[in-house]
Amino acid sequence: QVQLVESGGGLVQAGGSLRLSCAASGSFFSRLTVDWHRQAPGKQRELVATITSGGSTNYADSVKGRFTISRDNTKKTVYLQMNNLKPEDTAVYYCYTATPPRRWGQGTQVTVSS
Repeated sequence: QVQLVESGGGLVQAGGSLRLSCAASGSFFSRLTVDWHRQAPGKQRELVATITSGGSTNYADSVKGRFTISRDNTKKTVYLQMNNLKPEDTAVYYCYTATPPRRWGQGTQVTVSS
């Protein structure tokens, strides 16, 4: 059984940085592809970044060059380093195991003030 817990959200000024963490429990974490998604008020949830078991990454165009996804399998944790944050990055950020067993975390709020 995989469970995910996000942390690291908060309030930051535009241009600032935050690092989100997604800590997993359960076995075989290193074999899982993990995504970060976000959902802004009144908008659909969108995929932000993906990291495969082999460490390959992919990003939404809106965050390329600003966000970096990484993983530490020894800690069963996936990170999202977010730099040069913009007000439009304000959202609840969720991690998600994109390979079975598919699970969502509870989310962490990121608010970027202008």
